[in-house]
Order: sequence, then C-alpha cells, then structure tokens
Amino acid sequence: MRIDLHTHSRVSDGTDAPAELVRRAATAGLDVVALTDHDTFDGLDEAVAAGEQHGVRVIRGVEMSTSREGHSVHLLAYGMDEEDPALTGELIKIRSGRSGRLAPVLAKLAELGVPVTEQQVLAQVGDSPSVGRPHIADALVKAGHVANRTEAFDRFLADGGPAHVSRYTVSLERGIDLVHQARGVAVIAHPWGRGRKRLLPPEVLERLVDEHGLDGVEVDHQDHNPAERKELRRLAGSLGLIMTGSSDYHGVGKVDHDLGCNTTDPEMFSRLQELTAMR
Repeated sequence: MRIDLHTHSRVSDGTDAPAELVRRAATAGLDVVALTDHDTFDGLDEAVAAGEQHGVRVIRGVEMSTSREGHSVHLLAYGMDEEDPALTGELIKIRSGRSGRLAPVLAKLAELGVPVTEQQVLAQVGDSPSVGRPHIADALVKAGHVANRTEAFDRFLADGGPAHVSRYTVSLERGIDLVHQARGVAVIAHPWGRGRKRLLPPEVLERLVDEHGLDGVEVDHQDHNPAERKELRRLAGSLGLIMTGSSDYHGVGKVDHDLGCNTTDPEMFSRLQELTAMR
C-alpha cells in the first residue's frame, strides 16, 4: 500500500484542482492520499468524490499555520471535526492575516527593485480563500524576476528575508491543543527542514509530547536529508510518535516534490487511523 499524507491543491497554494490532484495520485500508484491545504477545508469534498471515482482513499486533512519563537511551523491535522468552532475560528483569523500582509510585502518588493502589483498576485490565487506568499512568488516568476518559487523564497519571501512581513498565527502549542479539541490527530510537518532543527530540537519535541500530547512528526520529506531522517526516526520512535512520509506535493508550484516521492509506512498509517477512530 502506497500512502502520501501531505499534498496541496489550488484551493491553497498548489496548482491542481482537488479532483485533478486525486486523479494524478491514482496515476502515480497511490492507494491513499491526504489533502492538506493550508488553513482551509474547502477542497476536501471535491477530493473525496474524486477518490471514489478513481479508487483512491482520500484522507481529510489540513496544514495549519502556527509559530514558535516568531518562526513559522506547519502543523498537519487529520480526522478533525471540520465544524469545531474554536478550530475554524482560528483558521479564519489565520487566512485573514495572510491576506492582510499583501500590501506591505509588495511595498518591500518594490523597494528591492522587483515590483509586482496586487492584480498580478491575485491572478495567481485561483480557488484559494486567501492570498499567500506562494502566490506572490508565482507573480514574481510570471514577471521574470525569479526562476521559480524556491528562488523567490530564498531571495525575498522566507522568514527573515528582505520582503518578509509577519502575520497572525497561533502558537504551535495552541495549534496542537486546538486540533485535539476538535478530535483530530496532530503531526508536525517537516520539523527539521530548512535548518529548523534549532527551532524544534529533541528536548522541545519531547516537551510537546509530554505537555500537549503531540501525536506525530513527518520524517520522510524532501527537506530532510538522510542523516536528519535517521535521527528524527530514532527520536520519534523513542517518544512513541507516529512517523509519516509525504511528498508535500504542490503541482508545478514545487520542484522535486512528486506525488509518492515519500510515503508513509502502512503500520504508521494504521496507528493514525486508530487514533482518529478513538477520538
């Protein structure tokens, strides 16, 4: 069984419609795929319907924007109550905060000599209920300022970059608690990717397990090198965490993240499903 538990459609910052993403998952030989768009559930019904058509089991999920010490941390949630008022209320605030920083980011980009207009950005948004940095990156690509999203983030948009503007998020701890209150399973996405091991060292992950009941970590991800995967797998095993593997697929919006490039062990998926059923 091939299982990919982290993908994005154009409802957030991917480039495929939810149904097209699921069709591609079937073509890639996946048996199970989770749609985890950023801070929204809007594409899930379409994805589930497409899964029934193509013989792919679709897991309902979301990737929640949280933070720790002023730095972004992404939290995957599975099996949550999508009508839980506390969780949905925070997701609305997060989406509003993302859209609200568009103007100051564009002002910074103009000062840096790589101007794009709000209209150029909005043309990249598609079905997303909010405007995010990937859409700004796509506008920069379209304008010829950068070659791809990766360059846009590396040069301008990443946390601490010259065009970065902070926005509203919840703390990682609060995010985990919200997911649990909504009867979901909480898994930190790519926790050590892009130098974030210093932000989430072993002692912090241990504390998140002890004090907030963190359920799992994404181990096999393109942002983790082999040594990081090995160490993270050993640590997660010692803490009793579920270990997932995923593509973090964004369509053409992210290079080297093809569907199924990393997968979740069926035994770990069974544990995740058992937790979901218990809650």
